[in-house]
Order: sequence, then C-alpha cells, then structure tokens
Amino acid sequence: MSGDAAPGAAGEGNTRTRLDRGRGALGPALELVHTGRAPTRAVLTAELGVTRATAGAVAAELEALGLIRVDARPGAAAGSQGRPSHRLELAEDGPVALAAQVHADGFRAALVGLGGRLVATAPGCETVDADPAKVLRSVVEAGAELLRETGRRCVGAGVAVPSAVAEPEGTALNPLHLAWPAGAPVREIFAECVRAAGITGPAFAANDVNLAALAEHRHGAGRGARDLLCVATGHRGVGGALVLDGRLHTGSSGLALEVGHLTVSPEGRACHCGSRGCLDVEADPLAFLTAAGRDPGPEVSLLQQANELIRDHRADPGVRTAVETLIDRLGQGLAGLVNILNPDRIILGGLHRTLLDADPERLRAVVADRSLWGRSGGVPILACTLDHNSLVGAAELAWQPVLDDPITALTHT
Repeated sequence: MSGDAAPGAAGEGNTRTRLDRGRGALGPALELVHTGRAPTRAVLTAELGVTRATAGAVAAELEALGLIRVDARPGAAAGSQGRPSHRLELAEDGPVALAAQVHADGFRAALVGLGGRLVATAPGCETVDADPAKVLRSVVEAGAELLRETGRRCVGAGVAVPSAVAEPEGTALNPLHLAWPAGAPVREIFAECVRAAGITGPAFAANDVNLAALAEHRHGAGRGARDLLCVATGHRGVGGALVLDGRLHTGSSGLALEVGHLTVSPEGRACHCGSRGCLDVEADPLAFLTAAGRDPGPEVSLLQQANELIRDHRADPGVRTAVETLIDRLGQGLAGLVNILNPDRIILGGLHRTLLDADPERLRAVVADRSLWGRSGGVPILACTLDHNSLVGAAELAWQPVLDDPITALTHT
C-alpha cells in the first residue's frame, strides 16, 4: 500500500481485513441469529469470541447477503445494563427454503425462512398416490407456485417422509403407512422434481420425526437441551429421534431411534415389523380410537379424530380409560428409552402431546416409576411447541448449507 492512500481507502481496507479474519465466523454467526441466541451484536461478539469490530464486519456481511438486518441505532433491552448494542433480526424479505411433508393422510408444501418462520403454505392434499414420483411431483409443483406468488429466492428444498431414510442415498426403507415400495429412492426423485420445476439449490429427504426433533431443538421446546429425546405419533405409527450434544443422531446410516418398534405389550397387536405389541401399533391414533371403542371415520385424519375425541369427550368413561391405557403404554416405552439414553429432556408431538396435556402427572409418574433415572430426580417431559415442526425441519435441511457457508451456498443458488 502506498503512503499516500486516501483515508477512506485505508478504512475500507481495515474493514475488509476484519471481514477476512471473521469470514469463518459467518456460518456460526448466522446460526446464532437463526436460532435466536444472538439478538444483539454485543451477544454475537461474546458468543463468537471475536472483537467488536470483527463481529460488526460479520453482521454487515450477513446483512449485505440479505439474510439479517442490523438496527442502525444501538438500543438497550429493557432491564439491561451496560452499553447499548445494535439489534440483529432476520430479514423478513430474505430467501426461503421449500419444505414438503408427506404422511399417511396427505401432503403439504410450504416456504420457510430463517428462524423457522413459515412464509407461505399451500393447501394440503389428502390423497397419497402409491407412486412416490407422482406425489413428490405434485408437492414440488405446489411449492413452485408459492415461489412464483411470493417472488422469493429459494436456497433449496427438503421433504419429510414417514419412513426410515437411509443415508447418504436417501432411500425410504420402510414407508409402512404409505403404499410406496420399500427402498423408494425418495431423495433422488425429489431432487429430479425440484430441478424439473426450475427451483435452484440442493434437495434433501429425511424421516419426519427426525426433522421434527431438529426443528424443535433449534426453535421450539427442545431449545437449550443438550441430549434431547423426541417421541411423536402423527397420523399413523410412532417415531422417535435423538439430539446428542446438540446434533441430530441418525446412526451409522440414518436408521437410529426406530422407537416405534419397542415392545410395550407382548401379547398385543401384530406389528408391521413382524413383532407384537410395538408402540407403533399400541400408541398411535388408530390404537387410541380402538381402545375408546370408536370406529375411525373417513372424513378427517385419524390424528384429528383422536385429538378431538380427547379434547371434546374426555368425561366419557370409554375415552378416559383409553387415555389412561395409551398413557401407560407410552410411559412404559419412554421409561425404557430413558434407561438407555439418559436424555436431559423429552418432548412429545402429535397425539402424544395431546395425551400429555390430558394427564401430565400420570405420564410423568409412569416414566419415573419405571426408570432408574426417573427415580433419581425425573426427566422433564414437555409438549412440542411448533406447528408443522416436520415442515420446519425439512426446511432446516435446505438451510444447513447456508448455515455452514453462507457465501458459497448463496453464490451457487
């Protein structure tokens, strides 16, 4: 640099140097804002362990990429002490991910921004064809229409399916509650549909409960947990997921935590897996309706029928007995998982969330009575808090490359 460089150029150079030093912090910084852990630049500075100047340069770069907004004037949060700091917020008009979910009673597409915010959703379809390509093509077309309507930039796409999904190939090994063939190459088909629709960015596929756990850990009831167990029943069957040390645990090939096939009633119903009395068939909506002596109707989903029965007819003796029966079955399964996994928090979704709300003390007592860890102090059992958490989790798959390396990911989409 020559000795007569303009002061403005020198200041610009210093800013660029700070940004170069902090470029590796762009992804971690974005993740902190994305998960709500860095509401101000001061918090960002402390969390990243960098200088205020470097944090400022990193925040400015993320703002230039259209991902966050930095308040022009620093302000102090209510009740806080010390120097005011610039607030950091996610850009309301920023990019989105296309998220899709397929389940036994239909499928849905949505656009999801940073922070797990649902920007737009398409009307759900209640018919799932036996051909996965036809279903995935329809859901991607619905997502593409949302992108056209909103004019948003898309960073990628993710789909949640009710099946164990093998990694890295993305095949649905056991879509038991769909008419899809075992081993369907869901990720490959989904990616082809995304490309055919002219949508940029990578495409991903994963198990729906794994994605629900990921979303809840980042944005919902699991936030702050280190070892988080999620168990949920949606429209059919029971699924589970585990976050270990802040990361989703999928096992050696994506098949970990098939909790639906824990036996809770050895003489119970025959399960699709070949065993009997598994959680999958003893603690899902169909099992509840059967225990309550109700014939499932075709007009609405099994999950909706079961939830409405508990909420609107809890005083009915048959419904009350069915609630107790399923709570005991669920509690027995959770106790076994607690003994094996020792999580610091359990979150429940779908019908299990409704059962927890109906009688939280009974469920916690069953888990405590049947688990060693429960007897030593108990494990917090909470309800999932995000609506459409599997959709949000599917979007997290698409957002992950951006969180890892914002500049590279956005340059290539």
